[in-house]
Amino acid sequence: MKSLQLIFSSLKYFAPAWVFTSVNILIGTWILYLPNVKLKFDLTDSEIGVALFFTACGLLISIPFVPAINKKIGIGRSTQIGILLLALCFNLPLLVPNYYTLCISLLLTGVFSGFTSTSMNALVSVIETEDQVNFMSASHGFFSLGGFLGAGLGSFLITQFTNPSHHMLLISIVIILSSLFFSKNYVGIEELVDGSLKKDTNIFKHIKPVFGLCIIAFVILFNEGAVEHWSNLFLYDVVKVTESKAGFGFVIFSLTMTLGRFLGDGISEKIGSVKSIGIGCAIAIIAYVLILFSDFYVSVLGFGVLGLGISVIIPELYRLASKSKEMNTSVAISVVSGIGFMGFLVGPVLLGLISSWSNLVMSYLFLLALLVIALGLVIFRLSKKYANN
Repeated sequence: MKSLQLIFSSLKYFAPAWVFTSVNILIGTWILYLPNVKLKFDLTDSEIGVALFFTACGLLISIPFVPAINKKIGIGRSTQIGILLLALCFNLPLLVPNYYTLCISLLLTGVFSGFTSTSMNALVSVIETEDQVNFMSASHGFFSLGGFLGAGLGSFLITQFTNPSHHMLLISIVIILSSLFFSKNYVGIEELVDGSLKKDTNIFKHIKPVFGLCIIAFVILFNEGAVEHWSNLFLYDVVKVTESKAGFGFVIFSLTMTLGRFLGDGISEKIGSVKSIGIGCAIAIIAYVLILFSDFYVSVLGFGVLGLGISVIIPELYRLASKSKEMNTSVAISVVSGIGFMGFLVGPVLLGLISSWSNLVMSYLFLLALLVIALGLVIFRLSKKYANN
């Protein structure tokens, strides 16, 4: 909890954490109105899926350009502009007149989601390096908290608005005003540029130095995406629980992930990033054994253990990426986050294909196998390349 104390001790640390919270407040509010959008345009589930895929495409499109923009105007300014434009963009999907403009609006929202996400992670990395502090994991905990606030508070506010766009506009105004107030604490921060590093910001030329980090990020976000979309169905179809209980797995997964991220910085400070990632992978492997036991209480416990296990891995991967000796912070984080997010996108789809070919149990065995591979990379690659981290 030391990192939480740090964040609340100064606006210099709270302000970047608030960006993480703000992003997921916007996402959590928007998700509440997906059924409304589906009804408004009379869409099928597959059409909704295609529309949401445009968000993902937008995010991936933005990633190659973020390092150059960060270098041009500074990480702090990029983060400020990103969250302000993102708050505006989230209004568009609720205002557009037809399905095609919905897809375009979600593509644009995805672009600024990727821009903001990469910039805010790079911002925290730079502050950590400058001040010799750890609060990356806790910042990701604030992201999880933002989702709870967006969905939780939004579930109450949704009854107060007859027009969804009015609700979204209110949240956007709150985010914009609060961001303008807090951003003065980080807007002037620029990336620490080592003159000995490559100045080229083309991420496609820089995958090799962080290849191990990229694969692990892909595996972990593959798991996160899969659990988010398939935990309910696993409990419903395999464990045979009622529909009212099927959501318990994801709820406990989300809670333990938030808790783990708030504790993660203190653990990382004591044992280092590589050991934190390795232990996290090992805990996640044990979690899948519990999940596959296919008893309601044991499986829900497994989802809780899984959230705790993988909670710190992505923040620690970003922390290691920021310490790369071959490239600057923005480039390294862009590469790792970009390839990692591909895992988040393809995870639910591939799991569905495996389930159709075989069954959900086989899908979860596949997730377990991926984590074993990730643990192997930690032991045989990261422990050597990042021996002192």
